[in-house]
Amino acid sequence: MTRPTRQREREREDEEEDAEQGEQTACPECSSTDIVKNADRGEMVCDDCGLVVEEDHIDRGPEWRAFNHSERQSKSRVGAPTTQTMHDKGLTTQIDWKDKDAYGRSISSEKRSQMHRLRKWQERIRTKDAGERNLQFALSEIDRMASALGVPRSVREVASVIYRRALDDDLIRGRSIEGVATAALYAACRQEGIPRSLEEISEVSRVERKEIGRTYRYISQEL
Repeated sequence: MTRPTRQREREREDEEEDAEQGEQTACPECSSTDIVKNADRGEMVCDDCGLVVEEDHIDRGPEWRAFNHSERQSKSRVGAPTTQTMHDKGLTTQIDWKDKDAYGRSISSEKRSQMHRLRKWQERIRTKDAGERNLQFALSEIDRMASALGVPRSVREVASVIYRRALDDDLIRGRSIEGVATAALYAACRQEGIPRSLEEISEVSRVERKEIGRTYRYISQEL
């Protein structure tokens, strides 16, 4: 089985190395690698001879300024990153539970009942069929067991990926959702080097230890 978390880390390290190599551009005049970036003027200048190596440099950062974490959170216009631990990968819209408008004022009772109906339908349409409902249940079981075991979030991501692969390869047919979810979590712990025995896994699971071991061996052979 692959290790998606470590693979992402390797890809991130490769990107950082490429970025560092790009920043160490040699000066065409004196062959110096001491290149200084002037963010105000948008230029890359050689610190030895003063030659402008690049100009009109694109600033890929935000157009606003923030001086602390709360200001960055309030000014940022992007959402949370996608995650494998949710059945929709965290891409659906969520209606806030606060019965207030955009200015922080309380809404009327008629609007509150309307928002209550909208929230109810929003929860219903997040899962369009039985397959998504089963996936949602399995991922919630993985999250519950991982919280009880105290494993890091990377293990939950890997376990969710393993379960999704088992679902795509039709390995869950004839087996319980809880059993496959528990086996995926056990496999993720082994992959990430987190020492958790079958006894510890079975204590927080709703299936027996024998079924967990049997399902783990099956998905290990098939994936």
